[in-house]
Amino acid sequence: MSRRSRRRQSSGLRLPLLAFVALLLIGAGAWWWTQRGDAPDAPTPEVAQQVGDPQRVNEALSLPPVEQTRPGALAGEVPAVASAPAPTTSTPATPTLPAFLPPEARATLDLIQRGGPFPHRQDGAVFQNREGRLPRQARGYYHEYTVDTPDLDHRGARRIVTGGTPPSEYYYTDDHYDSFRRFEIGKGTAP
Repeated sequence: MSRRSRRRQSSGLRLPLLAFVALLLIGAGAWWWTQRGDAPDAPTPEVAQQVGDPQRVNEALSLPPVEQTRPGALAGEVPAVASAPAPTTSTPATPTLPAFLPPEARATLDLIQRGGPFPHRQDGAVFQNREGRLPRQARGYYHEYTVDTPDLDHRGARRIVTGGTPPSEYYYTDDHYDSFRRFEIGKGTAP
């Protein structure tokens, strides 16, 4: 084979190789773009002074209330949590959790309040709220935890998402972040 024909053959391979590399770079850039958070890096000075009050943050950012973030008010009202009657023994009081929470949620809430150790490596990870179904907060405000589903050998779809450190807001989803229900646990008691 002559030099000229080898050059033609090698130059014929360069174009597909360059096209492949270009597509690879575009794909990597698209992946990076989807992985970055949509939340602002830092709240504005006006919001930074009022971070403790979610209602003021929502007003400052012109966000709709949680009830209007999904059709049918899926985030809904915070259900009232009735306290358990005073125990007659020395057992500490535990609040009653809302009826929509599965029994396994109590164990997850107990681990959250103790700070772990958690059974899944993803538990405690920052929840980025990419879909915007929870009120907008600064990056790192929300954290997610797995609520185990009986008879599954994987994490399943049930999660508790907390807001604040230490947690001051609690949300439950049983459909892998498609909808959330806000709830409260008793102040100063374990779940």
